[in-house]
Amino acid sequence: MSKPSIPQGTRDFNASTVQKRQFIFQTIRSVFETYGFQPLETPAMENLETLMGKYGEEGDKLIFKILNNGLDNPQKKAQIDEGLDKVLAGKNSTAITERALRYDLTIPFARYVAMNHGQLTFPFKRYQIQPVWRADRPQKGRYREFYQCDADVVGSDSLLNEVDLIAVYVKAFEQLNLPVEIKINNRKILMGLAQVCGGEEKLIDLTIAIDKLDKIGWEKVKEELNNKDFNVAQQDLVERYLNISGTNAEKINALANLLGDNENGKKGIEELNYVLDYHISTGMNQYLVADFTLARGLNYYTGLIFEVKAIDAQMGSIGGGGRYNDLTSLFGVANIPGVGISFGVDRIYDVMEEKNLFPTSVDHTTQVLFFNLGEAEAKVAYGQMMELRAKKIACEMYPEKSKFDKQFKYAEKKGIPYIAIIGTEEVSKKECTIKNLSSGTQTNISFSDLAGFQF
Repeated sequence: MSKPSIPQGTRDFNASTVQKRQFIFQTIRSVFETYGFQPLETPAMENLETLMGKYGEEGDKLIFKILNNGLDNPQKKAQIDEGLDKVLAGKNSTAITERALRYDLTIPFARYVAMNHGQLTFPFKRYQIQPVWRADRPQKGRYREFYQCDADVVGSDSLLNEVDLIAVYVKAFEQLNLPVEIKINNRKILMGLAQVCGGEEKLIDLTIAIDKLDKIGWEKVKEELNNKDFNVAQQDLVERYLNISGTNAEKINALANLLGDNENGKKGIEELNYVLDYHISTGMNQYLVADFTLARGLNYYTGLIFEVKAIDAQMGSIGGGGRYNDLTSLFGVANIPGVGISFGVDRIYDVMEEKNLFPTSVDHTTQVLFFNLGEAEAKVAYGQMMELRAKKIACEMYPEKSKFDKQFKYAEKKGIPYIAIIGTEEVSKKECTIKNLSSGTQTNISFSDLAGFQF
């Protein structure tokens, strides 16, 4: 028998890890609900046609396709077997797969809105916390199965939605005690750059190349632009664009000079200034960085785009999103504008673990361990334990009568902060001995007062 294993790019989570992840989920969920977002869940799998062609050529390659089973349909099973034979022979076949695991939460959300727009109240604000799957090359901070936490607003063109989503980011990361910067750009600015470089048909090639800047550096990006028929003058213009630096105001002024009278560029700058200026009054502008190297390679973005980076951490983005005013038209429903953001929970976890940012109490579930000192004593102790549980105090009893040392070690290994001892003497006195394992202090307390003890 082979050694048990799990698929590459997936992970098991022990109790401590799950508790820390739940702390992140609950923190973000609380902020979402404070800002008026309501929960939504969609299936793990979508029809293949729902996903394909929505993420660009690079993204489509990372979609996990699901093999048709066909077990309840002999005719379909024959088609699948034939399709598998073609695949194994090196030929393509669409007969073997009609569904895929979701790549993100945005496209399934757009599909949901398109299917249910007649029953929704607009603007519709939803949040979604579910796993997604990508056939990516596993590495630190990049997994094949991971969670996303999304918040989106559809049915409104107002830039106040972008303002509010930035505030969601700021408040969530403040509550997680994780210092971040929020990079902001606009796809209209990138469209303006593409037009100045020769035409808007160059936008996709341009954004895909720029989006790789952090990974492959300028020289490789330049090679890619050259391969996509950007001439030397156009490559120089892109390089000048990417080298813009200074304060937010200085960068925007330099950008305005570079793009000149291009209408898309001017509109993008106007929207960028709106959001930056709005947060001067909230004080959140300190987190915002105008970054014109930000491209967000996904094709569906049409306006402002965001990316969150943890400060002083060796990690890529831990959040991102943007405006997508034409997404539902992919499913036959036009004129429903939208904007959304996403939190990369797995990367957030890795950064918080690296920086030791989790509260010390976050992975303590059991507060009190009741020792088992024999059948009669355990029955009395169990009654007292149930009273504590009724007060929402998490506690458990050691299941067998064992030596004190063994039960102490169990509590220490699990990080249980208190032990409760009810032996023969305590039963006769109707009291319990409570010991704080951290401080070593010990207290005798009557059964009647036990539920009020401050654990």
